[in-house]
Order: sequence, then structure tokens, then C-alpha cells
Amino acid sequence: MTDNITETDWFQQAQTLSTAEISDALDAFNLPGSALGIRPMAGPAKLFGLAFTIRFAPIDRFAPGTVGDFIDTLKPDTVVVLDNGGRLDCTVWGGILSRLAAHKGLAGTVVHGVCRDTAEADEVGYPLYANGRFMRTGKDRVQVEAYEQPVALGDVRVCPGDLVVGDADGVVVVPRARMQEVLSKALATRDIENRILSATLDGMPLMEARKQFKYHTLQRSSDSPLAA
Repeated sequence: MTDNITETDWFQQAQTLSTAEISDALDAFNLPGSALGIRPMAGPAKLFGLAFTIRFAPIDRFAPGTVGDFIDTLKPDTVVVLDNGGRLDCTVWGGILSRLAAHKGLAGTVVHGVCRDTAEADEVGYPLYANGRFMRTGKDRVQVEAYEQPVALGDVRVCPGDLVVGDADGVVVVPRARMQEVLSKALATRDIENRILSATLDGMPLMEARKQFKYHTLQRSSDSPLAA
């Protein structure tokens, strides 16, 4: 942690970080986390919160289960992470859920698959991320397989309580156990990049400013062959 980031304010400051800044910090620790193919679908392109995870599976024709009434139990600022296996043929999130989630103060929803009723999410200002939009319901096609178990967002593993951050560039996931060091690294890197920008606006050549502040090493992990 840098000297100007205290134990009491690092998390609050981290809520201003972009996914790009966090992605660079994940690289510095050689951690995955950038969810390929997940992008904003509706509502504000900004979310930040801890994950509640749900995994779906094709419906059991002999003992069908529910698509889930999990939303009743969730606390404000939770990010709902739904793993529908990347399916593009049926949805697991729609208008009623968006309206209720917004009313409950949830931070947003991220779907490995598709969503629908995006106009309703826009109307209530609810952040909704997915692989795409498609109108066909998941009822009688999928059912909840597991709550609060590890799931996938594209090529990224998400565990319950992991930090999920989204903006216009997509979604990143930070393991909860590494959250403070990753976010503190991102904040420290932002500070250096701001110094580079300030120096160049004052007339220093960009090449010189990058060299002075070691720009090209900021996101390298310590075990990278280029780290030296």
C-alpha cells in the first residue's frame, strides 16, 4: 500500500477506479480477471460490489427446478452474477428482476449469457451486463443448479464475495482475498500515470516522462521476464 492510501479510505477511493486500471493491477500480480465477451447492455455502465453467484443448467425433464427467487434474500450493493453457460438462446434475467433489483438497491447484474427487457433496466437505471440480448425466456429451459458456488463469466472464475467491477469497457473480477492489494496497486498506478500526464502537459516529452516514472513496468508482474 502506498503512503497516501490509508487503511480507512482505500476501499472508498477504489470505487472510482476504471476496469482498465484494475485490469493492469491484476496483470501486476499475474492474476486473471478480465471477463471476455461481457459488456454493458442497459442502465448506467458502472457497477462495483461483491458477488452473489448463481449457476444454471439445462432443465431436468423428470424433476424440473426453478429459475430462482434468490433476489428476495439479497442485500443492497450486491452484484448478481449469473452463469448460464454462455447460452445465447434463452434468458435468465428480465424486466421484473431489473425493477425489483433497482428497488432493493442492488449494485447490478452480470450474466454469462443473454438478458432481456433491457428497456426496463434503462428506465429504472439498473446496471445490466451480459454477452448479449435475446427475448426468449429461460423458463422450462434452464433451472438453478447451485447458489453461492464458483461460477464462470466467460473465461473468468467468480467465487462468492469476489469483487465485480464494470464500466463501459466491460467487467473485471478481483478475488476477495487479493482485493486490497490489487486495488491499492491500481490506485498507486493511477497516481503515477497522473504524474506522467502532468509532466507532459507542462512540456516534458512523453518518452522522457514515461522513462522517468517507469511507465512501461507499471503492470508487469514480478516474475515476468521483462520485469528487470
